[in-house]
Amino acid sequence: MNAEQSACASSGKTEAWEQLDWSPCERQVRRLQARIVKATREGRHGKAKALQWLLTHSFAAKALAVKRVTENQGKNTPGVDGRIWSTPAAKSKAIESLQRRGYKPQPLRRVYIPKANGKLRPLGIPTMKDRAMQALHLQALEPVAETTADKNSYGFRPERSTADAIEQCFKALAKGKSPQWVLEGDIKGCFDNISHDWMLQNIPMDGRVLQQWLRSGYIENQTLFPTEAGTPQGGIISPTLANMVLDGLEALLKQRFRPKHDKGVAIPKINLIRYADDFIITGATKDVLENEVLPLVEQFMNERGLQLSPEKTCITHIDQGFDFLGQNLRKFNGKLLVRPSKKNTHAFLEKVRNLVKANKSVSQLHLIRQLNPVIRGWANYHRGIVATAVFQRVDSEIWYRLWRWAKRRHSGKPPRWVKKRYFHPIDARNWTFAVDTGKRTPEGKPIWLKLARASDTKIRRHLKIRADVNPFDPRWRDYFADRAFYKIFGIHRHEAGIKPS
Repeated sequence: MNAEQSACASSGKTEAWEQLDWSPCERQVRRLQARIVKATREGRHGKAKALQWLLTHSFAAKALAVKRVTENQGKNTPGVDGRIWSTPAAKSKAIESLQRRGYKPQPLRRVYIPKANGKLRPLGIPTMKDRAMQALHLQALEPVAETTADKNSYGFRPERSTADAIEQCFKALAKGKSPQWVLEGDIKGCFDNISHDWMLQNIPMDGRVLQQWLRSGYIENQTLFPTEAGTPQGGIISPTLANMVLDGLEALLKQRFRPKHDKGVAIPKINLIRYADDFIITGATKDVLENEVLPLVEQFMNERGLQLSPEKTCITHIDQGFDFLGQNLRKFNGKLLVRPSKKNTHAFLEKVRNLVKANKSVSQLHLIRQLNPVIRGWANYHRGIVATAVFQRVDSEIWYRLWRWAKRRHSGKPPRWVKKRYFHPIDARNWTFAVDTGKRTPEGKPIWLKLARASDTKIRRHLKIRADVNPFDPRWRDYFADRAFYKIFGIHRHEAGIKPS
């Protein structure tokens, strides 16, 4: 075992997994990623490529790649070979198997998941080894992707979220002098149609490995189908590849539509906000979006083998409002309000109705445990916008469904009896859907499991991430530490008297 391996492992080969020391592995990978960022930022692409090769051949990165694919949600989902890595011996052996020489990925296992519009979304499930190889190369590619990414791209990027995208929309549209028109863009089958040739020429990673992934094909109904275009949804590295394909649009728009300050010349007010393959572009007039911006975007997409969806791409005035990432943005008398969209709220309530309907005969305790994560998750997603009224309406609708659920279970009992059994006076509320867990406090009082209420979620404005930060750049370490502190406690570290490290 060489010095590099001894920093991350104790001794032995296949039995060493449980003795691995992960901290040195993570430090070693972070150092290499920071050097890749520095080389990319300085335009030293040959140096960055050499560092990527060093990282993908390191024991530390291979160990972390295996750790990732054996601890995530898909750890028990096999590929076409039916294998999973569930034992320490298998995981240790897997580290040794991640070799570039002789590597040939297997076809993907094709499955389908339902979309919100009722259609099915195809997913490709790689084998465990192919997932680990993708995770390994992603560690080398992501620092480059974060350094060269569009500033206002927020989808499938570390430390960024939909809340950041919505907050950027607010900043771009809220003021009186802000643009009034919005181009809503949606790419038709983005993951399925990206040009392989474009990716092989422009994605800065091992070209031979990338080519094999792209052209490995997929198996459906025991039949092998070739893949001539696209990057399959379901692969660990696919979101980053798709982001890198779409990066560059923001810079192109800024170069083409530079702010004009000459008297009598209209300022175009072009801003791009993108989340994965969904994006909006603001503009001062409908004409500039329709006749100048849209053709430029279409040309940009065509070069990458992509097309805009005619059904979902439209130009809207801010007074009419538009939906973006499950939220609705619209101006009322010059004031921009961001609220949960009707479509998103309806989908949430439909999910709650289906849960209640599917659990007609279960205990109240079991039903509450099913509903609470769904309610809290939806409310937390919308906690940074104007959502109080919608939260109250949602709580009323859920209460009505639960009242019907309780009455149906005891159709022969009077309403007062049903209320006393399922709804209790707790915390100054007479109609709390709750159940006694059978446990007691030290004072002997019962401990209740209560149904979560969306309206109990406090509205707190989201603090948008800075557009130019890079989580792989050590220069931003204090910034991300302060941001994490703020998310937990609601104040910055300096306000709490904590000095930067």
